[in-house]
Amino acid sequence: MKEFSNETRAENLQAMQNQELDLLVIGGGITGSGITLDAQSRGIQTGLVEMRDFASGTSSRSTKLVHGGLRYLAQFALKEVHEVGSERAIVYNNAPQITTPLKMMLPFYAGGTYGPFMTSVGLDVYDRLAGVKKSERKTMLEPNETVQREPYVKSDGLLGSGLYVEYRTDDARLTLEVAKKASELGALIANYTKVTDLLYDADGKVCGVKYEDMQSGETGEIHAKKVVNSCGPWVDDIRTIDGSNTGKHLHLTKGVHLVIDNAKFPISNSLFFDTPFHDGRMMFAIPREGKTYIGTTDTTWEEDPKEPNITVSDVTYILAAANQMFELPQKLTPDDVEAGWSGVRPLIQEEGKSPSEISRKDEIFQSDSGLLSIAGGKLTGYRKMAEKIVDLVGESLAETTDYTFQGQQTENLQLSGGDVGGDEGWSSYFDKMVHEGIVNYDLEREDAEKLVQRYGSNVADIYALLPDGEEKDGLPRVDWAMLQYGIKAEMVEHPIDYLLRRSSQMLFNINHMKEVKDGVINYMADFYNWDEATKKAMTDEVNTKLALTDLHEIKDAYAAHEA
Repeated sequence: MKEFSNETRAENLQAMQNQELDLLVIGGGITGSGITLDAQSRGIQTGLVEMRDFASGTSSRSTKLVHGGLRYLAQFALKEVHEVGSERAIVYNNAPQITTPLKMMLPFYAGGTYGPFMTSVGLDVYDRLAGVKKSERKTMLEPNETVQREPYVKSDGLLGSGLYVEYRTDDARLTLEVAKKASELGALIANYTKVTDLLYDADGKVCGVKYEDMQSGETGEIHAKKVVNSCGPWVDDIRTIDGSNTGKHLHLTKGVHLVIDNAKFPISNSLFFDTPFHDGRMMFAIPREGKTYIGTTDTTWEEDPKEPNITVSDVTYILAAANQMFELPQKLTPDDVEAGWSGVRPLIQEEGKSPSEISRKDEIFQSDSGLLSIAGGKLTGYRKMAEKIVDLVGESLAETTDYTFQGQQTENLQLSGGDVGGDEGWSSYFDKMVHEGIVNYDLEREDAEKLVQRYGSNVADIYALLPDGEEKDGLPRVDWAMLQYGIKAEMVEHPIDYLLRRSSQMLFNINHMKEVKDGVINYMADFYNWDEATKKAMTDEVNTKLALTDLHEIKDAYAAHEA
């Protein structure tokens, strides 16, 4: 087991203070983690600080798809389709345990955005530009074939559908596995470390940061030759500190997704469909772990991006779209929603465009102080975004130090947990390790499958931690082992890190999460020797997030409105 723990974090913070780094990255989302991995793999000594937990912002609140870029076709952005399609294949090969190909159904209706001819042509172009394998290329279905494949899709006005391949991922774990790989290569990484100010040399060039350790309250300074600001929705905050938040700026938009048990929303296919409101929006409905999640909204957000709310109108909008698109056994109501998540997208402002029309392209800003900032972009393109900005860093270091410039090293670099033989070897590895979990560790098949799918080649470390008996320290044995691993190898500092981002229980197994949350909090309180005030703060954090996730207030407000 490779340690990535509370002790690692403390050692990394000390090490970052004791030297001048080549590069310091601010922000531990997918972009910052990707930059850190890219730079460290090129021999650039890199540090990363994140003010909360890894992927706690936008990077854990996406539609959880590694997109092939189909929607770019509508904008005739052919270069982007090619690039993200190629990147999708690379992400899958480097981390097949958290990147699952699935057939996506695109139904088309009279008067809809997509028709049979344009869909067929568009998917053909998409397949070729995105480099889709022959076995995964599009298939066109007649109306009767569409209904036969997905009986719950609305049949009235149905003209047929197209089938194409998208890749479902666990966005929070993808971010984490990128950060862990960077750590394995020698990057110095610390979560819960907030940048409070920037440092400048005598020439006015940025040369580091001041920080506050959000765990201990201690403060310090980190010096670096280059500083990259990859703070997602907070990019402009760092640019403001730098005095360089001029010209283009961020436009934040909010996206909401809802999770419903498959018994209430029993589709067996993933679908990408027009909302029935003639507002130009598209939605996804995606089965996962016995649930179906559906989204997203796209509205301007001007408040604190940490915890964007979910409103009654968000919920009714999504459910209305589902109820009009699918012929379900019963109409969906807010009471059927088990969980939901809301996040903001940091887009580059484009005057005169609605939130849905603003480009998802990334952009790099370089200030007079030398601060590099990157914003925009999508989960799928994280590796190319990293490559572009690290090229700039590497070129600068090569001019001013004895560093010899190297190009990207990540195209064939397996992420943590990805040592499974690539996408070609994943299936046999999965079967082998599931069998081992059942036979050697007395696991139920469902538990073994979930563990292998979540941890990939790191699952052997989880198996080794499984205790005898059904539970230990008040936790089911599987949760106990996962929590142990999270603390020792995934830098779990707060209970919410485990309950939400490491295990996804708060989203996709919320009833179980409610059963184990007190046990998780109690165990961590004992392990970290928290005082009562700290334990209460951690408990409040979990309960506050749970209230946002299970939508009790939304359900009560909806019921009152209906009454």
